[in-house]
Amino acid sequence: MDLNFFKKIRILDSGMGQELLARGLITKGTLWSATSLINETYNQLVVDTHLASIDAGAEVILTNTFTTRRVRMEQNQVIDKFTFANQRACELAIKAKNTSKKNILIAGSLPAQNDTYQTDKRERNIIEKDFHDQAKIINPYVDFFYLDVISSGREVEIALSVLEKFNKPVLVGLHIKKNNKLDSGETISEVVNKYKNNKWLGVIAACVSLEIIESTSQEFRKLNLPFGFKANLWGVEEPLPVHRFNNAEFNEIGKNPNIALGKREDINGKIFCNFAKKIINSGATILGGCCETNYLHIKEISKLK
Repeated sequence: MDLNFFKKIRILDSGMGQELLARGLITKGTLWSATSLINETYNQLVVDTHLASIDAGAEVILTNTFTTRRVRMEQNQVIDKFTFANQRACELAIKAKNTSKKNILIAGSLPAQNDTYQTDKRERNIIEKDFHDQAKIINPYVDFFYLDVISSGREVEIALSVLEKFNKPVLVGLHIKKNNKLDSGETISEVVNKYKNNKWLGVIAACVSLEIIESTSQEFRKLNLPFGFKANLWGVEEPLPVHRFNNAEFNEIGKNPNIALGKREDINGKIFCNFAKKIINSGATILGGCCETNYLHIKEISKLK
């Protein structure tokens, strides 16, 4: 693909997991959106959710592989479905693209491989294998990889070293805290300047509140890379990990995120669009939604192209 793709305004899709829940998905354990892949009854729901974003104006859709990482499959005792679930997510994204008859791109969502919103401090070889095994399955189906909600430079570096083998462009999604740093304590600039290579398509604030996106926009602007956001609409400004697994009983932190973190009901499509305009004025060209956004938010920001 064109490495300059994101140098003009481009529209990414909206969040998948929470929208599937809103559309009727009943999940199992902490599989969440991965349930929609393993339970084939919900496969069409995934296609329909992709299509809603495409019809609203998204030029890029992400594979529904955020919760098909190895650790989540192991926690829920379905590791035997690891290859199947990742492959099925890609097949459903392609089905949506073909159904739409639109020339969209498919990004392979390669998430942080342990808990979301937290630095992965496991041994390098474990993280490397987890990234590699998921990327290997996704690779044949996608136009580029999206490092999805990454919380440390070390994880970015490990993922990039793995992706060198697949020779595809990468969009890097960094998760930023209220102090405008990654969970690792690194600044955005430190991570980008240290690990940027010629395969980077751009860098975005990934699953981050509107307020954090706005407060970091000037730092992103100075990086000399296409930048933007996939904004969340959680009810809290700084989400804590909600992915811990308890076989006996789910406590508050183990509930589905839409219960544990809430939702900002006040941010409708028009408000989201007005927010996007401000970030465009700071130089952003990559616009999209993450958790608790839907096709209506995408429909409004697509008017900004």
